[in-house]
Amino acid sequence: MTRTKTLSFLTAAAAGALLAACAVGPKAPEAALPTSGTGGFVGAANPAVTAAAPARDDWWRLYDDPTLDGLIRQAFAENNELEAAFANLRAVRASLSEARVGRFPSTTTSAQAQRSRASAATVTGLPAGEDAPEIDTYDVGLAASYEVDLFGRVESTIRAARADARAAEAALATVQVSVAAETARAYADVCSANAQIAVAERTLELQRNTANLTQTLLDGGAGTGLDVASARAALAQTAATLPTLRASRNEALFRLATLTGRTPAEADQAAAACVRPPQLSRPIPVGDGAALLARRPDVRQAEANLAAAAARVNVATANLYPQISLGGSFGSTALESSELGDDQNYRFSFGPLISWSFPNVFAARAQIQAAGARSDAALATFDQTVLTALQETETALSNYANELDRRAALTEARDQAARAATLSRQRFNAGADSFLVVLDAERTQAAADAALAQSDALVTTYQIALFRALAGGWQAES
Repeated sequence: MTRTKTLSFLTAAAAGALLAACAVGPKAPEAALPTSGTGGFVGAANPAVTAAAPARDDWWRLYDDPTLDGLIRQAFAENNELEAAFANLRAVRASLSEARVGRFPSTTTSAQAQRSRASAATVTGLPAGEDAPEIDTYDVGLAASYEVDLFGRVESTIRAARADARAAEAALATVQVSVAAETARAYADVCSANAQIAVAERTLELQRNTANLTQTLLDGGAGTGLDVASARAALAQTAATLPTLRASRNEALFRLATLTGRTPAEADQAAAACVRPPQLSRPIPVGDGAALLARRPDVRQAEANLAAAAARVNVATANLYPQISLGGSFGSTALESSELGDDQNYRFSFGPLISWSFPNVFAARAQIQAAGARSDAALATFDQTVLTALQETETALSNYANELDRRAALTEARDQAARAATLSRQRFNAGADSFLVVLDAERTQAAADAALAQSDALVTTYQIALFRALAGGWQAES
């Protein structure tokens, strides 16, 4: 992969993790930084659309919509995917605590009472035909051992577990980003569907009046059956769009209920009553490329996974060398429980223990190769994650900016279509035009109204997609 510019924060983070792993494993990754556009983004050249100000975690507040604010709060408190991510994080942190125990001596206490009898054949001087005597043995003791981490196995294991914890924290942040974006999108979809339903109903009312007019003219001998049939066909076509729009609204409403931890029957009524998708009244703050990659939790998760893989290369390498432990035990063994405290019954032992798989090192070398391969895979995943983050952001910026242009054109088209429809009705009433001209103008107006409503919905959808690409919806302190 060609890299032209290195992000300092990524280099420092990855280099620190890999140097801590004794320089075993992949080299510190680099990431290409955009060099044009606002904050380095190609699609952020229009200052009316985006601003170079730092991106916000609580981006939904830019809409100034109390209903949306409440839905996001409820989703963060009740969403089940977030609950699972929190539980996974607790489990990984517990594993980190378990790994840290390797720094300290391990202790074992024991207490035993045992009755035994040896085989008569092993007892010297036992008369033939007699059983060996039964013996009661009592034992209490304390044993301790400490691994001398000369080759870094314990510390590398802890570093790997610490990186796993960072990866789990980033995974939680990823879920938070997704929950915030999906909740806002579901709410916006409800509002957009209601807005499109309102447009269809207004069009339906207009066309119903037109159909009634053509029927009245026909009854009075001034109209034709063709005019009536054409007007009623247009009316039926518009009416056919309503069931689909209502189904879309209900689907979004039920999706919103699930995201906020409710059943479909408990769907938020304030959201159900929304009639216009939330819109921004200011440019979107997008920050710059370096800030994006620093805040994207998927990039941070990939970096943590890379650090963990590098540390596990060290763990596998340490298995080539001897494991040295210092251990000792102290206790008492007696034939009667009352004699456990007698001086002559005390026992102790201490000394080093060296275990080494040499010369059978083939398994250890295979483990090193496997760990190295996983580290290479983690590096490739990191590089791809960085590129994907940039691609998603540029795509979201492009979609949003172009949809704004499209909406401006559709607004002009809607205004002109409405003016044309008004003029055609006036000319028809004055006898200057046929009814087919009126009908065509009304169809054009209805199509323009519907297209503009759909564009309003897409603008909000692309805004939310951009906020999601910018990794809004998580709090670093959480």
